[in-house]
Amino acid sequence: MGKDVIIACDFASKEATINFLDKFTDVKPFVKIGMELFYAEGPEIVREIKERGHKIFLDLKLHDIPNTVKKSMAVLSRLDVDMTNLHAGGTISMMEAALEGLTRPDGTRPLLIAVTQLTSTDQERMENDLLIKEPIDKVVMHYANNAKIAGLDGVVCSPLEAGKVHETCGKEFLTVTPGVRFADGDIGDQKRVMTPSEAKKIGSDYIVVGRPITAAEDPVAAYKRCCKEFIG
Repeated sequence: MGKDVIIACDFASKEATINFLDKFTDVKPFVKIGMELFYAEGPEIVREIKERGHKIFLDLKLHDIPNTVKKSMAVLSRLDVDMTNLHAGGTISMMEAALEGLTRPDGTRPLLIAVTQLTSTDQERMENDLLIKEPIDKVVMHYANNAKIAGLDGVVCSPLEAGKVHETCGKEFLTVTPGVRFADGDIGDQKRVMTPSEAKKIGSDYIVVGRPITAAEDPVAAYKRCCKEFIG
């Protein structure tokens, strides 16, 4: 599977999202629709962006009891997205239930990936806020392996962990990595970041890039720069 850059369309409205996507006249980027936009506009925004020709990563991070997640994933599977996710912290049984719900009657389904630890979480916050005393690297690998056991396609992880995830779970196990910034950019509220070229070297399969593209003076140029650095 080829590498790709996913633009995080973290906008508050359909209007802002469509205005942004209208800038891309000669290419249809892979886009991420997260909680803010989905909660503001509902499933219809997913259908509209899909009809415009974009691949979609629906980033809702489900985390609930297995039966609820299974039923919710069955609903999401009808939106024809290309990728969706949940929290690995919901346990293997929840991930297995999600996979069952996401799989359509004909056997097809979107890619399903698990969030290990958010890129805004560092060792100190994990220990003090979550009372998880193990090293964050060990926690991420354990969660990633649980996702593999459950039959998922990959994980969301920091680019700093992508290479180790592949070592632990195999080259075919996907790594989707936010926390990517240009070398001359602001890291914002992310704690664990990497440039697109560094993410390429370490083995990320997909990088998710938000503000370095969406807040750029020329978003199309920023997107193409990101693709050049990450894909080549």
